[in-house]
Amino acid sequence: MHKEFMDKYILACAGGMSTSILARKMQNEAVTRGLNIEIEAISESNVKEELNRNSDRIKAILLGPQIRYIKQQVANMAAPFNVPVDVIDMMDYGTVNGPKVLDHALSLANQ
Repeated sequence: MHKEFMDKYILACAGGMSTSILARKMQNEAVTRGLNIEIEAISESNVKEELNRNSDRIKAILLGPQIRYIKQQVANMAAPFNVPVDVIDMMDYGTVNGPKVLDHALSLANQ
């Protein structure tokens, strides 16, 4: 995406593939709502690099349910940047509920 976005939300999973459809649905919902945000799906192995590169823009990181076991590890990486981390609800993830996961991301960022 070449447009300049202000805020960025990260969805991370084992390879970045299973969250990409959800990220696209969330991005479409954000556009519908008139939000100037970017939602990107990445591999959990790229979280640290993404934080180092875009920490000023990242407002929240959501993890796919299949990698919930690394939540504390990711939270520790994100803590110096004051970026909250949470796990996507399994039902919302399974049904690819973009609007609901977007609401979760936005509320996480506003805590």
